[in-house]
Amino acid sequence: MTALLEMRGITKTFPGVVALRDVNLEVKAGEIHALVGENGAGKSTLMKVLSGVYPHGSYEGRIVFDGQERRFSGIADSERVGIIIIHQELALVPLLSIAENIFLGNERARGGVIDWFESFRATQALLRKVGLKAQPTTPITDLGVGQQQLVEIAKALAKEVRLLILDEPTASLNETDSDALLELLRELKSHGIACILISHKLNEIAKVADTVTVIRDGSTVATLDAREGAVPEREVVRLMVGREMADRYPHRTPHVGDVVFEVSDWRVYHPEHHDRLFIKGVDFRARRGEIVGIAGLMGAGRTEFAMSVFGHSWGHRISGTVRMHGKPVDTSRIDRAVAHGLAYATEDRKALGLVMDDSIAHNVTLANLGAVSAAGVIDAEREFAAAGEFRRRLAIRCAGVSQPVVNLSGGNQQKVVLAKWLFAEPEVLILDEPTRGIDVGAKFEIYTLMAELAAAGKAIVMISSEMPELLGMCDRIVVMNDGRFIAEYGAGQASQERIMHAIVADGHH
Repeated sequence: MTALLEMRGITKTFPGVVALRDVNLEVKAGEIHALVGENGAGKSTLMKVLSGVYPHGSYEGRIVFDGQERRFSGIADSERVGIIIIHQELALVPLLSIAENIFLGNERARGGVIDWFESFRATQALLRKVGLKAQPTTPITDLGVGQQQLVEIAKALAKEVRLLILDEPTASLNETDSDALLELLRELKSHGIACILISHKLNEIAKVADTVTVIRDGSTVATLDAREGAVPEREVVRLMVGREMADRYPHRTPHVGDVVFEVSDWRVYHPEHHDRLFIKGVDFRARRGEIVGIAGLMGAGRTEFAMSVFGHSWGHRISGTVRMHGKPVDTSRIDRAVAHGLAYATEDRKALGLVMDDSIAHNVTLANLGAVSAAGVIDAEREFAAAGEFRRRLAIRCAGVSQPVVNLSGGNQQKVVLAKWLFAEPEVLILDEPTRGIDVGAKFEIYTLMAELAAAGKAIVMISSEMPELLGMCDRIVVMNDGRFIAEYGAGQASQERIMHAIVADGHH
């Protein structure tokens, strides 16, 4: 097969950082090419070079596409030749319809007037291709994330895509939607469309990839042929992190103490549908030095439970009691919850966890400004010193603590979120999907940090959709379904089968 794309000797530097160093990538026509590497390895940067986000002249090296050297000065240039990138944060306009989104900036028009009949007809044909059963007039807000992903792919097909780049397409999808998406990639491949798939989910890559390229620290370390059979996951992990990760989870001997945090008869109504009881009178407790996991499917109410306890930040008509060390406490506002020793690290770090345009230093001290200020004035030196301390402790990879958070990789952004909460010195840390969208190496660092915090006597509540992570890290796992806790397992009794069985059995009630 001939190469559709060749990227040769790509080098890209930012002030103080070499993001890519002499990277080579070759993608053949009609193949699914997986691009893997730790966060900050340079995968997204490489794709931005390819799609023209970083225009020709801002990097060194050559891009050859379809036999010709290309010099893209923007996204429109790369789209014109059929290179389409779909980012992790989908670029759809929520209030416009599917058809309007698909042809946005690429309208079907006659004499300057939009031809709606043609737009709808073309949209229906595209939706059939991607297997989305929805009307062209449906607004994007009415679709789930998985369906929105399909609209993005339909939009790419409308632009006559030849090389589709997907950046973490399944990060926020459930298993069914993920499988449907992977199936669609195979379908597109059969029509000769090539695909570059960036993903941290090695099991998915094993299912669909023909070739796997591993990037580490801005350089290509290996390109593996997966057509003869899946490349062993351990081998990929070793190439990604540059070290054997025989143990994905740190060894720890839990020393569990008294109950620190207790929630009883907690009821929360839905913020929009006021008569709908969402969290249904649940009880929950966490002890000193313990890591408690909350398992459950999407929509089970795990995040809503955590947010409603933490400063009533989700929900309506909230009732029940929160106790710290056996004494009832008021957590009805975020500042009160923090003052009583609670911290909640959100699953949505970009929208809710960080001030993206602000510096690492400002983000780290946000939840405890009193500690770096005197008489209401922030002492920049103390703030800098505190942030520097966390940069060392959590090994945050950055040029310096005055660097804006938006320039960090996902794993390092997550470490800044954790640093922010650790600086507030909580007794109970609720971590919601703490490793979502983060590579294997950064995951291990976050697990190690959790283990250290538990050893120091903190109570940790971990909400995660990744079962192996809960089983690998938790001393106790409670299972949530439909706004209630339906089962609880000690570390020795829990298994993926048992947890799923509890959820399925509960669904029959």
